[in-house]
Amino acid sequence: MADQVSTYTASDIQVLEGLEAVRRRPGMYVGSTDIRGLHHLVYEVVDNSVDEALAGYCDRIVVTIHKDSSVTVEDNGRGIPVDIHPQTGKSALEVVHTILHAGGKFGGGGYKVASGLHGVGVSAVNALSEFLEVFVRRDGKLYHQRYERGKPVTQVEAIGTAEGTGSRTVFRPDQTIFKSLDYRFDVLAERFREMAFLTKGLWIVFVDERSAREMTFHFEGGVTSFVRYLNRGRETLHEPFHVEKQVEDTLVEVALQYNDSYNETVLAFANNINTVDGGTHLTGFRSALTRTLNDYGRKAGLLKEADANFSGEDVREGLTAVLSVKLKEPQFESQTKGKLGNAEVKSQVESVVAEAFAQFLEEHTREARAIIEKSLTAARARQAARQARDLVIRKSALESLALPGKLADCSERDASRSELYIVEGDSAGGSAKQGRDRRFQAVLPLRGKILNVEKARLDKILDSKEIRALITALGCGVGESFDLANLRYGRVIIMTDADVDGAHITTLLLTFFFRHMPQLIERGHLFLALPPLYRIQDGKTLHYVYSEEEKDALVRKLAGRNLVIQRYKGLGEMDPEQLWETTMDPERRTILQVTIEDAAHADHIFDMLMGSSVPPRTNFIQSHAREVKNLDLVA
Repeated sequence: MADQVSTYTASDIQVLEGLEAVRRRPGMYVGSTDIRGLHHLVYEVVDNSVDEALAGYCDRIVVTIHKDSSVTVEDNGRGIPVDIHPQTGKSALEVVHTILHAGGKFGGGGYKVASGLHGVGVSAVNALSEFLEVFVRRDGKLYHQRYERGKPVTQVEAIGTAEGTGSRTVFRPDQTIFKSLDYRFDVLAERFREMAFLTKGLWIVFVDERSAREMTFHFEGGVTSFVRYLNRGRETLHEPFHVEKQVEDTLVEVALQYNDSYNETVLAFANNINTVDGGTHLTGFRSALTRTLNDYGRKAGLLKEADANFSGEDVREGLTAVLSVKLKEPQFESQTKGKLGNAEVKSQVESVVAEAFAQFLEEHTREARAIIEKSLTAARARQAARQARDLVIRKSALESLALPGKLADCSERDASRSELYIVEGDSAGGSAKQGRDRRFQAVLPLRGKILNVEKARLDKILDSKEIRALITALGCGVGESFDLANLRYGRVIIMTDADVDGAHITTLLLTFFFRHMPQLIERGHLFLALPPLYRIQDGKTLHYVYSEEEKDALVRKLAGRNLVIQRYKGLGEMDPEQLWETTMDPERRTILQVTIEDAAHADHIFDMLMGSSVPPRTNFIQSHAREVKNLDLVA
């Protein structure tokens, strides 16, 4: 021990210079090195331009993805300062791109409101880019500097004259750090749409040169337009409610509208950042909504003396709302800014929403009655759901926590090392049970298609035998009793046939998880198995292929040989050994992790495809009919 202590000296302490820390631990700064981290780089640069718009100096941002996977973000703001920074003796342009926690958002002089609080955004992008170039228009001149992997390779210099002001940043993420540079147009477009909704008067132009796609976003209605957009295709109960008010240093803006669905869609933003994990502003909003509707219900005689007060869940059924706060010194939990922590914001939001929404209800009595009646129906359904859920729990307890009869459990009790395959039918279930590794793989066969939960409240959902079996097998409960800590399997894998019925069953299961166990998706526990579509026998050699294109390519490669080609109609056609080799063996299988990059877009898709309203679904089918590659026709 003494020898070990004596060999641990100051020379063993490593100091990472400049931006090297970002390159060593990119996940700490941009969340990950997968597609989410790649998109985060784009958001960080665009956020800086949006901050110029929030400050009133910019009304146009152009984002371009080039064919070489580089990205350009250009705005007509003030332009990044280029004069000498007094503390460092370097140009301010170089300082903000090469030093962490350097920027115009500290000290309150440059920005009153900013999303890039930590000052690590653009410098982190620089560190994680193969190259980054910045062009600044200021004082009639065009300034330029180039960096490679975070290090300046040129000086800040004037390279010409320029009209107006603004900044243009061009960067290409480092392929030695990011797994892929394949940006997703739709995901980025949804984020830019959000930014335009939240910043009235701002134009955002998005161009993708890879696919020749272009979209422009501009909304004069702000968050009210945002709520209308989220509720498109739904039957609404009233015109949107809107309030905007400054309280001390915080600007609070809220728009809400109820619809006839059973789901809640509330998006909360702080300085235009989508705080996916909520925070004090969301707590204040929810508290105000519940208290105001209870007060109005009692006052108007719609809530009788014998009725219990509404819970938060009751008043949020069918609610679509956008909550936006803008403040000087936001306190986020991390660089990815998932949760707002400013304590004072709770009371600020609560007071603004409570006062304005109470007035709205007084002035719109017909709409108020519709909202109260919907909440009353939700309250009764919640009581029924609680009784049904308690019955499931009591039954499990009486049977000594017995698991569903068809579940073939594994011997591993460490959830992080075990996985559950959800399969369709007894035939596939039988093959999976025989082919699995019983040490860590469990199998739960479901009979037929489960209930479409988009069209049902929780009390009706819990009447479904198959859904109850699924909830019991997972162990983490549902609704108010849901607790992810009790999840019995670290991976939950949906494994269905590669046909139209299999796709439908998968969609029904995804709808259930998205609506009632979203944490399973958010925390990375939900996966889709990818079974082979064809078995091709070349003599004694077997090949498994997963698509028509892969099959055609292999047939061309093996042309002239005596091939036996079998198209699998379902998992039940595979013997246990084949199912293990192709779909269940961790060393050889392909499984796809289910993620949600844009909750608002996902909410709309599930509502459109699985909800009660037929016209939006018809329009979707008609719009995408020509894109269908494989069509199953049933006589």
